Amino acid sequence: MSKEMLEAFATLEKTKGIKQDVIVEAIKAALVAAYKKNYNQAQNVEVEFDERKGNFKLLAVKTVVDEVHDERLEYSLKDALNINKAYEIGDEIRFEVAPKDFGRIAAQTAKQVIMQHLREAERTHIIDEYSQYEDELITGTVERRDNRFVYVKIGNVEAVMPHNDQMPGEIYNPQDQIRVLVTHVGSDSKGAQITVSRTAPDMVKRLFEQEVPEIFDGTVEIVSIAREAGDRTKIAVKSNDPNIDPVGTCVGQRGSRVQNVVNELDGENIDVVKYEEDPSDFIANALNPAEVIAVQFGDEEEEEKKALVIVPDYQLSLAIGKKGQNVRLAARLTGYKIDIRPESEVEFVDDGSKSDSDDIDTDLSVESDESTAEEAANSETDLETGEQVVDDNDISESEETDEE
Repeated sequence: MSKEMLEAFATLEKTKGIKQDVIVEAIKAALVAAYKKNYNQAQNVEVEFDERKGNFKLLAVKTVVDEVHDERLEYSLKDALNINKAYEIGDEIRFEVAPKDFGRIAAQTAKQVIMQHLREAERTHIIDEYSQYEDELITGTVERRDNRFVYVKIGNVEAVMPHNDQMPGEIYNPQDQIRVLVTHVGSDSKGAQITVSRTAPDMVKRLFEQEVPEIFDGTVEIVSIAREAGDRTKIAVKSNDPNIDPVGTCVGQRGSRVQNVVNELDGENIDVVKYEEDPSDFIANALNPAEVIAVQFGDEEEEEKKALVIVPDYQLSLAIGKKGQNVRLAARLTGYKIDIRPESEVEFVDDGSKSDSDDIDTDLSVESDESTAEEAANSETDLETGEQVVDDNDISESEETDEE
């Protein structure tokens, strides 16, 4: 029996990762619980385990007394002297109790305690082992699926992928090898639970780290990611080395690096844009491939950051994107609520010296070729109509000049 028990310990440690010490403690606790169930007390019980033979001994400890009041805890001096003449009052005597003497209910209690300890030990082992993989990519094998989850085997455990973490249009068949991001390692009433995802934005980040050595070593940094899984992703990058182009580095020669990421994500479109410290430049880059003429920001005192973006009329639909996707992703990427308007709604004349969006006067004041500096200072632009508003004083001065 002892040999079989030691073999069982080794099998549990190999398959479940539960160490022998944990199993031994579970059995000790089970024997104590069974003894308590059978004798209605367990304060005088000890359990010994022989690691060499694999045997357990359950010992009832009794105190030598002159007169016995509780046979479960006490042993008479007269009977003790029959065992050994050296016993005195107050000494402790240990008697081995055979588990076979336990009743059926006590045996069931022992079994329940062992199973509970083993489940807790397995849960702890899984959490300890896989918590290091949280927010990391891992390759797993699809085992099965139901209406709620796709079950993915990673190592010796089964992870779950909820419906909203599954890529739209992807079909997961048993035995398929897939790469997933571990998003949560925890436990519930049923035991340890590992949740994985194919739609999390960080999955794109991890894929780029594997494809682009400059990202992995920190030369190029991913600042933010906005993703609509299965359709399109925008990723903002910056370089910590002025001699390295962050966008070109991520795209790779002839687009090889970004294409590998696209292939892993089943053809998902990926826009790599350059991060800029200047919010107007960053917003303009984020709206790529649309051209941006000017960017105006809302009141800084407002909690929500807002930006008004002016684009050429023919670029309006491109800037907004299909079903508003381009501007929606740009807003998530930059952290600004973006309002896009066509150039025709706002009067704008380029003076020839301003080519970038950060060089545009953010109050969108309009200045014609014949306007003097004084007229420009007194004029305003109505943001709703795009028409120039002129002060009444300017009109009066103009009329007086005509009369002279």
